[in-house]
Amino acid sequence: MSGPASQLPGPPGGHSPANRPSPTQHRAHLVAAGLLALSWLAAAPEASAAGPTATVQIENFTFTPAQLSIEAGTTVTWINHDDIPHLVAASDKAFRSPPLDTDESFSFTFSTPGTFDYFCALHPRMTGTIQVTAKAK
Repeated sequence: MSGPASQLPGPPGGHSPANRPSPTQHRAHLVAAGLLALSWLAAAPEASAAGPTATVQIENFTFTPAQLSIEAGTTVTWINHDDIPHLVAASDKAFRSPPLDTDESFSFTFSTPGTFDYFCALHPRMTGTIQVTAKAK
């Protein structure tokens, strides 16, 4: 065959009908790739267990508890039970939630000791404090 059609490149991946893998070879390649992926996952270290948690309820324009003492590494979750949005924000800008509608939540993990004052950015009279102590050994 001569002319423009004979100058066209072969199919992508270089598999012309003459050197295309058989269906059996194709399945073998897929099985090998799957086994390789599984062996990689099995060798990966296990994820560490979740650390301690605490919850602050938002209800009647109040954070409950308003004062909370926790160890470093604790994740605090604020849950809005009011019928209007609230936005939890740290005074030092360490964290800031998106606006939380009814029954939505926001979580933040406190990794360093210190005192963290926070407030509702939509209702600034709503305030609270998280006291974070060093993790016990």
